[in-house]
Order: sequence, then structure tokens, then C-alpha cells
Amino acid sequence: MTKVETGIDYVRLLCKERNISVSRLEKDLGFANGYLNPKKLKKIPYDRAVMIADYLKGDINKILGANVETEYYINPETAAIAQDIFENKELRLLFDAARDADPEDLETVHSMLLALKRKERGNID
Repeated sequence: MTKVETGIDYVRLLCKERNISVSRLEKDLGFANGYLNPKKLKKIPYDRAVMIADYLKGDINKILGANVETEYYINPETAAIAQDIFENKELRLLFDAARDADPEDLETVHSMLLALKRKERGNID
């Protein structure tokens, strides 16, 4: 069994398991050649970890360097919400758009979504 101590180790293990070279991963994702060198990079940035997790279908927490004792998220509910957003492209688009929105705009969009859900169920006011 290969020893996995860091997120980079985990990515290298996933590449090996999927028969993909690390240089192929770097090229396909637009990273510099040698970017995932553990001697140069100590921790994978979040935005790149998301890309790698998507590409390799790996665990985002492990790519970010979390282990069993140290989870990335504060609680299971937060982890579940983050996983839902990660796995659902449409939710990810909404989340990305909402990050920079004003609170009033978010409230308006929330109200609109609730109205659409009521209409779908036939509960038109």
C-alpha cells in the first residue's frame, strides 16, 4: 500500500490508480509542467483542488490535505452541502453567481425560487 501523507501524495496515488501520468494531468488542466512537485508545492490551492477532484473523481478533502483526524469542514452538515454544490453543476453555477451578490439581490432570487417551486407543485398564490 502506498503511503499518503499530503494532498499531493493523494493526487499522485489517484493518477497511478487511474493510469494517468501526473504530467498528463498537469497538461490537461492547464497547470505548469512540474506544478504538482511535492518539493515545490506544499498545499494545493482550493480552486485547483476542485479541478483535480473533478478530473480524477477524487475526494476534495484528501486533495486539500485533510485526513481522518482533520476534516476540511467544521461539521457534517457543511460537508454535505459543499459536496452537493460540488457534484451539481447547476448548484455550483448558482453558488458562484451568489458569492458577489448583494444581500437584497439574494433575497429576491430566493423569493423567486420559492415562487417557482410553489408553481411547480401547483400551489399558486
